[in-house]
Amino acid sequence: MIKNYFKTTFRNLWKNKTYTLINIIGLAVGTLCCLYILLYVREHYSYDKHHRQAGDIYRINSIIKLPGDKHSNATASPPIAPAMKNDFAEVQQFTRIVSTIGIRQHLLRYKGKSVYEKEASFVDSTFFDVFSYHFMHGNPSHALIEPYSVVLNQSTASKLFDKENPVGKMIEIDNSYGKHDFKVTGVVDESLGKSHFRTNMFITMNSGGIGDYVRGNDSWAGNNFASSYVKLNAKSSAADLEKKLPAFLSKYGQDQLKGLSMEKQLQLQPISSIHTTTGYEVEPSKTVSPSFLNILLLIAALIQVIACINFMNLSTARASKRAKEVGVRKVIGAAKGDLIKQFLGESILLSLIGVLIALPLLGIALPYLNQLTQTNIQSAIFTDYRLWLIIVGLVTVTGLIAGSYPAFYLSAFRAIKVIKGNFTSHISAAGIRRSLVVFQFVLSIVLIAGIIVIYSQLNYIKNKDLGFEKEQQLIFNFHTEDTKGKMQVFMDDLRKLPEVKAVSKANNYLSQFVFNDMSLYAPGGNMSTAEDIQFMITDEYFVKANGIRIIGGRDFQLYDSNRILVNETVVKRLGLKTETAPGTRLHFEQGRGETTLTSFEIAGVMKDFNYSSLHEEVRPFMLRYEPESQAISTLVVAIDSKNYEAMLGKIESVWKKNIADAPFEFAFLDDEVQKQYETEITLSKIINSFTLIAILISCLGLFGLAAFSAEQRKKEIGIRKVVGASVSGIVGLLSKDFVKLVLIAFVIAIPIVWWAMDKWLQEYAYRISISWWMPGLAGLIAIAITIMTVSFQAIRAAITNPVRSLRTE
Repeated sequence: MIKNYFKTTFRNLWKNKTYTLINIIGLAVGTLCCLYILLYVREHYSYDKHHRQAGDIYRINSIIKLPGDKHSNATASPPIAPAMKNDFAEVQQFTRIVSTIGIRQHLLRYKGKSVYEKEASFVDSTFFDVFSYHFMHGNPSHALIEPYSVVLNQSTASKLFDKENPVGKMIEIDNSYGKHDFKVTGVVDESLGKSHFRTNMFITMNSGGIGDYVRGNDSWAGNNFASSYVKLNAKSSAADLEKKLPAFLSKYGQDQLKGLSMEKQLQLQPISSIHTTTGYEVEPSKTVSPSFLNILLLIAALIQVIACINFMNLSTARASKRAKEVGVRKVIGAAKGDLIKQFLGESILLSLIGVLIALPLLGIALPYLNQLTQTNIQSAIFTDYRLWLIIVGLVTVTGLIAGSYPAFYLSAFRAIKVIKGNFTSHISAAGIRRSLVVFQFVLSIVLIAGIIVIYSQLNYIKNKDLGFEKEQQLIFNFHTEDTKGKMQVFMDDLRKLPEVKAVSKANNYLSQFVFNDMSLYAPGGNMSTAEDIQFMITDEYFVKANGIRIIGGRDFQLYDSNRILVNETVVKRLGLKTETAPGTRLHFEQGRGETTLTSFEIAGVMKDFNYSSLHEEVRPFMLRYEPESQAISTLVVAIDSKNYEAMLGKIESVWKKNIADAPFEFAFLDDEVQKQYETEITLSKIINSFTLIAILISCLGLFGLAAFSAEQRKKEIGIRKVVGASVSGIVGLLSKDFVKLVLIAFVIAIPIVWWAMDKWLQEYAYRISISWWMPGLAGLIAIAITIMTVSFQAIRAAITNPVRSLRTE
């Protein structure tokens, strides 16, 4: 019996080559996209699950409430984690991670070879007791015990040592903390799995610099900059421990919190959820929004459903070709269940063929798809048993969905009527086909509208006036004490170039995370009425270089000690007025017992500008005049040139003249601003590409249905031509039914588009409004695609010689 089923299946597939090819291409392309998206989503949800006892490792987050402001930080004050280890039996071990704040690159030297590395972090000696890494060289149990020891990432070690074992060798690390010799005690890679925390150098905490500051820090309220983790004992409950944290925090930090008028709450977050949770500030790496991943899963499902709809429509459309086969099988004793099994088996077989074609295509397309999604899924996944479980599940589900309706539809034919030539069934095939086509185009219109809305929002972000000048702005970073010492002479020479409008130095540049903040209050107030204000340290040229508008008072002047520029939001929050705020002194209190009062005089008021992402509303912000601060490590150079190549050549010459021992590196500010929206840009590219594929699959199915429709009505077309019907009239006759279905789909899609896109736009503090033309344009595109797809078959049928159509029965 089974052998007979296979023969029948292959004979039927071979006999109807066109429809078989359409189905296989649709299923193969749909499966390829669906499979890749599933792998992409699985990749993001796999972060940090490789660590030993991963389910018992938690990050300590801080929810901080200040007067008029609230922060959700992915960090905690330095003493919190070690105190938890000391106070709670539930805590097996702790560790802290602190990035080298303000240092973007580190110069590494070994035997005359030198390289720049970006990511370096100070970690406690307990780091590898909590987190699991594959050690290529060295021993994790004592890799970070000795002062000035460092564990290198494989890529960094390869740059300095090639294939040589570096353990025990000394390297020099040169950065803003100074030059120090470090002993290499290990080399690790990420072969065990990916982590939310990424660095090229693990520097033991007892190595000077910010590490010593962390070890001696006793601030329980402020200084929330340490990524802190605890590993609990296997039988301990994180929820129960979290309930004890308010009393714990009050025990050690009550006075400090009260002195800053701060409320603080500690949370324990499972490390496996960190990479896929958004909303926390000071994250060590970019996180991925679960809604973004859900959108991708939805797209994967839609593409696969569209491919399945094609299969269902074409199968039921050609049911009459197999009706007599069903009748004969029923006459000779086949039960309805046997027929259902046969047709479901055929669809599963076709789905399997599609997957077998999709897999090698996926291997070929991986580099392009990885570039599109900004990830790095390796071809080694094909050796992972979990991938094959996904494939088996995908084949089975696709086959059952695609074959379900054809199987039940064909098996429902009554044997006597079918043999007599009556192919009707109690299930309306034409009605179901129309419904499926409508559903298919609802999905397509929603995807097309999504592209339009996302593109419009990105275009709005790109062109919105941020309140500062981002075009023709160069950014230079100085990473070592030597290069920072030469910053001033480089600035002086740059100002002599005619293309340079202004040069300013600061501890950061606009669009980057602002890691400094301070609570200030107006005269007559106290720390309970203070506002938390983020700030940058600058010189007297920063406002001019960045094109910031002063709307009250004046800009910085030379020797403006203890003066600040505040934005409009600060003025409003503190109850001041733009006209009278200049000259006002804002106060800050710090210390326990006897407090120290620090005051800053407002020199001027800046018009609000979006110094951070447009996801957030403008917060209180100020500039502090401290041009000689050791924290300053960045230059902003405003230029005016149409010949970038010549201009950059001049600047490079100035660089080599003054800083010959460091590579010439710079960034454009507009590119840095754009990096804030990498997730949206990636989402846009993904939706563009996969929507195009979804439309292509829809067109394949529409093409097949149009061919079937033309074939069914060929005698009608022949008669119409004989009595004088024109080609355009016949094309219109065959196309109008499909256009009607698309119009119905358009009406259904409008509220879906409006709801889904409005919900997505809620993530932005500054966003577009959805206009009627967005879904309207999506509908017009869908209609145009339908007409182009159907017209090919319609024109072909219309120009066929009517004699040939009428001659055959």
